[in-house]
Amino acid sequence: MAAAILVDMAQTWKKIVAADPDHSRRYAQRWDDMVADGVDIDGEARLADAMTPRGARILDAGCGQGRLGVYLHERGHRVTGVDIDPYLIERARESCPGATWEVADLAADDWAAGPFDLAVSAGNVLAFVDPADRGAVLANLAARLATPDQGTDGRAGRLVEGFGLDRGWTRQEFERDAEGAGLRLEQRWSTWDLRPFDHDDGFLVAVLVRL
Repeated sequence: MAAAILVDMAQTWKKIVAADPDHSRRYAQRWDDMVADGVDIDGEARLADAMTPRGARILDAGCGQGRLGVYLHERGHRVTGVDIDPYLIERARESCPGATWEVADLAADDWAAGPFDLAVSAGNVLAFVDPADRGAVLANLAARLATPDQGTDGRAGRLVEGFGLDRGWTRQEFERDAEGAGLRLEQRWSTWDLRPFDHDDGFLVAVLVRL
């Protein structure tokens, strides 16, 4: 029974939208409603902003309707958002035409090449990736991070990933796959406001650097 629940929770975004074409609109509306209710939805973006110098090249991987990317663009960063969902990308373009937004599958090769000073993947994005594609996604993200000589602040690009560890991908599996993709773990937190990581069945915010 537990295994079946994990499989259900780890459905890919493609399958969810195929089964329910109105899902993307409702998903975007949920965030709109939270903003209207005064909910703080910018915690991930504040962390990304604090990790980079002004004017950094930031990749919002799995950007949705652009809630992180818009915030970061408004603070002077050069933002590229990539998402597999055309509806959500269209919403992002309407909200922030000054940033770059691409419809693409993160497991494919034909999207923004970078280099990026920081890549951020929030909102359980990796939990919606087909398990067979997780390694390819991590390798693609790693390959798009700046090397030290390319970095805006003279250091290698970093990747920040956040997802629930109850979605069919353990911390140990993720860290093993990240290392295989050319990434080294720098920090591990349990929340986007940097509370210490203390258990393996909650939420993981991982900061990784390109090897």
